Amino acid sequence: MKKNLKVLFLAVFVAVASCSFTTKEFNDTDKDKVLIDLITYVLQKGHYSPADINDEFSTEVYNDFIKGLDPLKRYFLASDIEEFSKYKTEIDDQIKSKDLTFFNLVYNRLQERMEDVKKIYPEVLNTPFDYTQDESINVDYDKIDYVSSKKELKERWRQQLKFSTISSYYDNVEANKRKLENKDKNPSEASEKENKKQTSSTPKTDEELEAEARETSRTSLDEYFDFTNDLERKDYFAIFLTTIVEEFDPHTNYFAPPDKDRFDLRMSGRLEGIGARLQKKNDYIKVIEVISGGPVWRGDHLEVGDLITKVKQEDEDEAVSIVGMRVDDAVKLIKGPKGTKVTLTVKRVDGAIEEETITRDVVELEETYAKSSIIEKENNTYGLINLPQFYFNMEDYKERNAASDVKKEIERLKKEGMEGLVLDLRGNGGGSLRTAVDIAGLFIEEGPVVQVASNGKKEVLEDEDDAIVWDGPLVILVNELSASASEILAAAMQDYERAIILGSKQTYGKGTVQNVLDLNQWIRKSDMGDMGALKITTQKFYRVNGGSTQLEGVKSDVVMPDQYSYFDVGERDYDNPLPYDKIDSADYKKWDGYIDYEETISKSKSRMEKNAQLQLIDEDAKWIKARRDESVVPLNFDKYVADIEKRKEETKKFEEIDKYDNKLDYKSLPYEIEMMKQDTTLREKRKRWHKNLAKDIYVEEAINVLKDLKINNIKAGKMADIKN
Repeated sequence: MKKNLKVLFLAVFVAVASCSFTTKEFNDTDKDKVLIDLITYVLQKGHYSPADINDEFSTEVYNDFIKGLDPLKRYFLASDIEEFSKYKTEIDDQIKSKDLTFFNLVYNRLQERMEDVKKIYPEVLNTPFDYTQDESINVDYDKIDYVSSKKELKERWRQQLKFSTISSYYDNVEANKRKLENKDKNPSEASEKENKKQTSSTPKTDEELEAEARETSRTSLDEYFDFTNDLERKDYFAIFLTTIVEEFDPHTNYFAPPDKDRFDLRMSGRLEGIGARLQKKNDYIKVIEVISGGPVWRGDHLEVGDLITKVKQEDEDEAVSIVGMRVDDAVKLIKGPKGTKVTLTVKRVDGAIEEETITRDVVELEETYAKSSIIEKENNTYGLINLPQFYFNMEDYKERNAASDVKKEIERLKKEGMEGLVLDLRGNGGGSLRTAVDIAGLFIEEGPVVQVASNGKKEVLEDEDDAIVWDGPLVILVNELSASASEILAAAMQDYERAIILGSKQTYGKGTVQNVLDLNQWIRKSDMGDMGALKITTQKFYRVNGGSTQLEGVKSDVVMPDQYSYFDVGERDYDNPLPYDKIDSADYKKWDGYIDYEETISKSKSRMEKNAQLQLIDEDAKWIKARRDESVVPLNFDKYVADIEKRKEETKKFEEIDKYDNKLDYKSLPYEIEMMKQDTTLREKRKRWHKNLAKDIYVEEAINVLKDLKINNIKAGKMADIKN
């Protein structure tokens, strides 16, 4: 695996380096032109299946860029689109000649139209909406036309604002009704909490409620435009570059510098900083979450709602005001290497101004990492490991990664007497290919796990460690959102007949491999600043049986419907996906540790066909899909309420889904119980997780499957010897 990536990286490096992106080659110092030239060259040389940059490509870029900037058709006029369309088949030529005419035209026009809208929405919201009028709005924006004048633009915004405000108005009316009901109650009949509410607020008129709803919409838009005011030309150019590169395939992306940092964080689940999530609120940087276990949490330095106004580094005399600063720029000042100190000037929720000196540290995002639970049923003990993603540290793979954590959890569960293991990959969008291979190796003695193809060559990635960490019954849970590395692991375990795959009809269908290339290494000019990075599709992976997971995904051994069953969420629903294909099978030997593999699958299918809860879930999924396909929404209040009441009535029968109890007992592992004595946040998170697991029919069936699976004592080896 490592060798394969090095060869690929070197090939791309040599190809791009030969293009000589130097001052001599580029007399024009425009960073955007250098970027567009460099990126398209890297794509042509390094992409697994490079697209032809031609008129068809140009048309796709045109359509996607315009739609990406104005998806609701609430900025551009029909005349703007007519002007833009002259370039529909010329963008490919402009890319090749580093001509930014199309981008500049669209960007500048968008800024003009946004300024127009900033005057429109306050004016519209100054006038009460007439909810007795019989009108509706079509929210299928692909099927509506652009407006032809500013007068029509104002009318579109009036409709859109009425649509966004009617839900707030409905909520206000319902809350007001409850106040009136409480007011009519005998004080002895009303709860103490309700009585306190009653004395603190009185019912309001419909006019007051409608005015409050409009004010809610105004505040939301004020905050939205406050955010867009912080965006610079380079931010929109990054969108343009992303639009270009995504025409190669859905997973090839351009990362502007802040986006690259966020990607690294997602992959590693860790950062160096103070351990707080921040958001811009008006001109202030606001604390919206304190991360459990981080420096802020340990020192009780900040609370949710605190506003940070100034930042001072330990080697500087003066603090820098961050009021009005872009949130990305403010975060850069606040973050820093482990062990360094930063002093923040903080405005507390109560208005007090204080300074807090915080020593930065490595902050780990607990929700990123594997977690496990002991499950008990009828005197049997099982284990469940939930893996949200295949994480790893990009700088040091050995420091912490998904494979090493899963191994630790398995060993801990074995000490508690685990008799079968559920590995939950539902919602896991992937991550590191290497961790998927390493996790597969925990369950098989040795052999191929995945085949990787690039530039007509094939490499087989194998588990080379003959040690087996878990040789007992194994079930893997998947759904439509299980993608990439999740599919590699599930496919390998299915091909080996090592695990039974239980879940959606098929998984996501992402059978491609991406590498992230730092674009700065090819630019020898130092005055251009950070060029960002390119995530580029360089390989396709294949199952050990030769089939691709691209588009097809992994088909579950036992299919169980869920809320995503009828949604368009897979790779096949994206533009420009790479095709499905097959290659020769790798040389592998199926696991022979079970004596009733097929029989267990058959039993599970039989149970699922008769299961009333699953039938209800399937019916609910169909209902949700039908509602989502409805595109016309009434703006008459009586009809709006009638529609809501109808839906409430229709959904009553689905309330039983959330009341389901699988009658399983869940416990945290001893090491976590010790941690919870100090960490109340962790205790609450695990309590909530176990509560959700208790309603989970998929986990219940996984346990039933584990109970049915019988180990072949002769073949299974060590575990059987212990039992005998």
